[in-house]
Amino acid sequence: MSPHPMLHLSDEVRDALADGGPVVALESTIISHGMPYPDNVAMAREVEQIIRSGGAVPATIAVLDGHPRIGLSDDQLELLGSHPEVAKVSVRDLPYVVARAGHGATTVASTMRLAALAGVRVFVTGGLGGVHQGAESSMDVSADLTELGRTEVAVICAGVKSILDIGRTLEVLETLGVPVIAVGSPEFPSFFSRRSGVQAPMAVSDIDAGGVEELSAILRAKWDLGLDGGVVVANPVPEAHEIPAEEMQGFIDTALADSERLGIRGKDITPYLLGRIVELTDGRSLQTNIHLVRHNARLGAALARAYASSG
Repeated sequence: MSPHPMLHLSDEVRDALADGGPVVALESTIISHGMPYPDNVAMAREVEQIIRSGGAVPATIAVLDGHPRIGLSDDQLELLGSHPEVAKVSVRDLPYVVARAGHGATTVASTMRLAALAGVRVFVTGGLGGVHQGAESSMDVSADLTELGRTEVAVICAGVKSILDIGRTLEVLETLGVPVIAVGSPEFPSFFSRRSGVQAPMAVSDIDAGGVEELSAILRAKWDLGLDGGVVVANPVPEAHEIPAEEMQGFIDTALADSERLGIRGKDITPYLLGRIVELTDGRSLQTNIHLVRHNARLGAALARAYASSG
């Protein structure tokens, strides 16, 4: 497919897509809103290099001066990481930021949508959004799930963020017809931890035992059948870098209680909780986050390469 005419593709991404080569989409919210400067920019550059070393082209996605961009220069990564007025942009926010010629860091949902418009099928992130604790009364459900139900992109993640209701999130994904596939484990991972106590709906072999080829075949079968929507590839954080689930739960409970006491709601809740958990774990959760993104980037490059060669 030809990229949407409103998109601005870097030369590297445009050439790779024209040749049918492997391209991996990357979100930009983690750069502008997920880590402090300059660590955020250094991490973005490192993840792009991991993907290049894996034989694929990285396509970091953002809105700059109102233009949706697929693939960023070094200077543009620097701007995203240091500019004080970069909005957090989900799908609902895209027309507003584009029309006002603003800067926007894309979430999982908006990155998926823009990646699909460009013709990119594989996307690497840290963790998915999902159903929040207490959503039966707050109705707080991430747009990531809606987007997965309709946009044909494979999202490689370390599970949903562990502050969320994992069981209900998987139920919503089932309703939306989204395959959820754990890599090398029968259990669905919980972001900081390899285990969640929840069985994964589907599983493939470990990366080194044919899992990449299995995943590529699943993607090809889904979209060749004309089945709409994305695929969740749940890639557990490496064991050496996880925070065990039973230890993590105490930090989560404390952070949730603090947010309730402070009356934090809506779009502010996730960044507050993740920041509070960094404080409660003395920075361990941030290090785990960095390691899991690196791990996902390696899988993303391998999957993009396998999928491109299978077409």
